[in-house]
Order: sequence, then C-alpha cells, then structure tokens
Amino acid sequence: MVEQIKIVVLFSGEGTNLENLIEHFHGKRFGDKETVIIPITNRPNARGILRAKRYGIETHIIDHKAYESREAFDVELVRTIEVIAPSLVVMAGFMRILTPVFTERIEAINLHPSLLPLFKGACAIEESFASGMKVGGVTVHWVTSELDNGEIIDQACVKIEPDDTLESFAEKIHRTEHRLLPEVIKKLLKL
Repeated sequence: MVEQIKIVVLFSGEGTNLENLIEHFHGKRFGDKETVIIPITNRPNARGILRAKRYGIETHIIDHKAYESREAFDVELVRTIEVIAPSLVVMAGFMRILTPVFTERIEAINLHPSLLPLFKGACAIEESFASGMKVGGVTVHWVTSELDNGEIIDQACVKIEPDDTLESFAEKIHRTEHRLLPEVIKKLLKL
C-alpha cells in the first residue's frame, strides 16, 4: 500500500521554489511513499498560482488583507493546514511574520537566502551582497515566532566573486535554494 506524503508549501510571490518542489516531489514515488505538493499563498495575484496551475495543482488562497490582524490571518492559515494534515509544512518565499497562533500549532521549515544568523528579514540577498563578505548563502531552519531565528537544519555557501552583480549573485542564491531545499525535505521525510 502506498503512503501519501503531503507537503504544504507556503509562498507569496513568484513561486520559483514552489515550482522546483513540484518538479521534485509532486506525484513522485519514493519506495512505498508518494509525495503530493499542496500550495497555499497569502496573495491572490501571486505568480506562483499560475506555476502550480500549469501542473494541474490548485492553490489555496488566503488573502491576508481580508483579516483584521496577523493573529486572525494565522487562525485561518492554521485551520487550513490542520484540515490538510500534512507531513511537512515548508515556507518558501512566504513573506509573512507569523505569530504564536501559527508557531505554537504548526511545525514548519523556512528557506532563507542568507547564512543565518546574518541578514535576517526580507532584504537578505541585497544585504549579504553589499556586506563585503566573500560568501553568502542559503539556510533552511525551523520556524519560530522570532523572525528567521529558529534552529538551523542545513546551510549552503555561495561564493561572491569580484565580478558578480547583485543579479548574478541572486541567481546563484536561487540555484542553491533549488538544490538545498529538496535535499533537506528528503532527509526530514526520510525519502
């Protein structure tokens, strides 16, 4: 009998990491396990919705603007996730600071485009590139109610070359994200 492994992917924008995870996992068999990607976004116009649709996958849309507070949004997000009952929740470009309403009920991992604890928050790639450091990188960590502060699961370095531009560095970061995140998910789910 095949066990279904549900992976919820939370995203807010382009959905390139979502698409990467769909290609790696959706409908794939790993021994006696079959993985399914279930996307959730907080933005009704997120480009990732179209990416998922190309694979025949519908996205759950929970517009954060329809809720009077972060906590009220998080209540609905938690309810939706608990109904799905996933094996893993992955934040991949989910641009929301989550409250304890979420973090105390849902165990999730987050993909962050810097070598944490350096360069937390939404401008990590730019700050990393401008830092004068010779390397940047990518971190996958457990989500807590403190921004980008959970226990680190894995990291990968990205060399900043003298001729790199912000755009070329960002592209290297994204390629590294696309390699590291599926590796971490396979380890966590024992696939």
